[in-house]
Amino acid sequence: MSEPSTAGRLPRLVDALLRRGKLLLGLGAVLLVVSAWLAGDLKFDQSIESLYSANDPHLLNYLESKRLFGGDEFLIVAWRQPELFLEDRLELQPAALSEIERLTEQLNAIPGISSESTQNLALAMRFPGTQRQVLKMLEGALINADRDATAIFLRLTPETDADKRAATFRAVRNVADARATPTYVVGEPLHIHDMFRYVQEDGSLLFRISFGLLTLVLLILFRSIRWILLPAAIVALSIEMTYGLLVLVDVPLSMVSAILNSLVTIIGVATVMHVAVHYRDERAARTPPEALRATLIDLLPPVFWTCATTSAGFLALLASEITPIRSFGLMMALASMLVFVSTVLVLPGGILLLARWQNDPGRAPAENLLLAVLDRVSGFVARFPWSVSCSLAAVFLLAGFGFLRLRVETDFSKNFREASPLVQSLRFVERELGGAGTFEVNFPVPEEITTDVIDDVRQLTAALRELNDDGAPLLTSANSLSDAVDLVPSVPFVMNTPRKKLNLIRGIQPELEWSLYNPEAGRMRIFLRSYEQQSAERKNAVIESVRATARAQHPDAEVSGIFVLLTFLIDSLLSDQVTSFAYASLGLLLLMTVAFRSLKLGLVGMLPNVFPIVLVIGGMGWADVPINIATAMITCVSLGLTVDSSIHYLAAYLRARQSGQGVDEALLHTHRNVGRALAFANLALVAGFSVLTVSHFIPLVYFGMLVSTAMTGGLLGNLLLLPILLRAIDRGSPGVANE
Repeated sequence: MSEPSTAGRLPRLVDALLRRGKLLLGLGAVLLVVSAWLAGDLKFDQSIESLYSANDPHLLNYLESKRLFGGDEFLIVAWRQPELFLEDRLELQPAALSEIERLTEQLNAIPGISSESTQNLALAMRFPGTQRQVLKMLEGALINADRDATAIFLRLTPETDADKRAATFRAVRNVADARATPTYVVGEPLHIHDMFRYVQEDGSLLFRISFGLLTLVLLILFRSIRWILLPAAIVALSIEMTYGLLVLVDVPLSMVSAILNSLVTIIGVATVMHVAVHYRDERAARTPPEALRATLIDLLPPVFWTCATTSAGFLALLASEITPIRSFGLMMALASMLVFVSTVLVLPGGILLLARWQNDPGRAPAENLLLAVLDRVSGFVARFPWSVSCSLAAVFLLAGFGFLRLRVETDFSKNFREASPLVQSLRFVERELGGAGTFEVNFPVPEEITTDVIDDVRQLTAALRELNDDGAPLLTSANSLSDAVDLVPSVPFVMNTPRKKLNLIRGIQPELEWSLYNPEAGRMRIFLRSYEQQSAERKNAVIESVRATARAQHPDAEVSGIFVLLTFLIDSLLSDQVTSFAYASLGLLLLMTVAFRSLKLGLVGMLPNVFPIVLVIGGMGWADVPINIATAMITCVSLGLTVDSSIHYLAAYLRARQSGQGVDEALLHTHRNVGRALAFANLALVAGFSVLTVSHFIPLVYFGMLVSTAMTGGLLGNLLLLPILLRAIDRGSPGVANE
């Protein structure tokens, strides 16, 4: 064990940190309190708008439609009603009529519901047309084909306060749950709300549980309360400082931000793991201050570069087309560097605080067995480099073919567990009542509603209803102002114009005309429905067919709605994977080249970390795991996290070579020391992330599984492939690999 130098900037910096250890701890405590106070004002943006950049054309179309027509935010309350109609008559049973009206009254009384826009079967049957014509138009919307299920359509009032909107959803569900008959509530605004709610609730709860489990693992490994409190302090300080800075720059949390805490935990715990193992080894021959000084001199540079490369990996998420992913990339880039700041503030004073008490991390159970395994692995790799390389190459190629099988998840229900009320409700409405995907096409019309205008709308509505793919309809319904006009029988001189008929309809459904036609803007819209549970290709075909059909008649027609927003949001995920991975790879290669002052070492450090990325992404293809908004970040997250291990391994190897050790001796030394820290970190972090598998939100489940797989793949890459690469490039005098 060599004596650390007293000359140079790094030793002087370490000595300054050690002299001011208690002061740094105090400063960290102050920053923690101030940041926690600031973080109390942190906001969580739950709007659909938060998923898009401000100039996204799909979002702009949606917002414009919302301004013109009041939006298309609907809830569908549906249930099975076996005896709806009187026998042999198109008239509602008195009991069914009473039940529909009673339930409608309860729902209309809920704040946030636009009662004048509510539609139900009882109200529709009052329209002044033939009952048969009315039922034909309503089939697949307010009533199913078997006429034993019905629904109430509720329109939500415009609302920007997430808490008030959440209260509306709770009240609607409470009314539905109170009924003796199973009653289902669906609607894209509700689905988005549930997605945000699950992410926020599960992210917070699962972080606490996983951190508790991780703490238990650390206690088993090191048997020291001090070495549990140190990573806890670093993680807490890093998270709170990140949140405090987000408040100061007025950046709210988004849906993806729920995993920020867990990822900061990975970085913080892995950092302390390396310090703990190195410090314990130094304590074999040195006093605590001497051992800490030697540890910081050796590890402070690689800790900085691991945080910097992790930050660079997350910055690659700025290439994403999805706003929450871009903002999350910035948050995690900031948090990654704050882990280094927290490490500098906490460790110099925290390790030596109350030095008379037990200060050293203990030996882990079966640590001797782990050392024996690492020695065997090192020896095996040294004896059979070609066999190991070919085996890894075969796995790499096999996983690579999985890229061809990747698919994007567009079925919104797949984000939730099968037994969840949302999935059960969605399936009922999709099966019985025409689907839960709602959107629109809007187009310019004259300011005055005339017969020619209604004829034009009727023609386009009919064309949209006829859209199909090999005989299968693309839309389950298309409703327009012409449908309402056609329901009113024409009476010469009395009811002979569209305007007169619409005036009559106002007495039954006051907001119907306004919701479909804006005379001031000269825009008309047709309300469309399709199935939510269908593939991305199918959804794109639906949207593009509607757009092409509408523009053939009205070149300025626009298709918009939440259905459209979510389809194009998810559709961009696959391209995001490739682009962000390319940027992350280039950024990390540049930083590692600068860190080790060698392009050759930069490339060597990168290759073992490409292996787990291909393993994870290709494995997703083979296992038919779809890409969703959480797994879309896996490439950058995995690369940013696994490269940390390579930096520690390379730094330790170069130190061993510069101390005069030969290649084989240096690799064995690095394998035994850094390898232990990597194995410990992997064990702790996989255990912590295993908790994500019980999340209500399926993307979080996949994220936990895939990050764990990536960490394990990174461990294999660094223990098997990295030694082979170092032997290949380092055949000269000590330190030649760094030239």
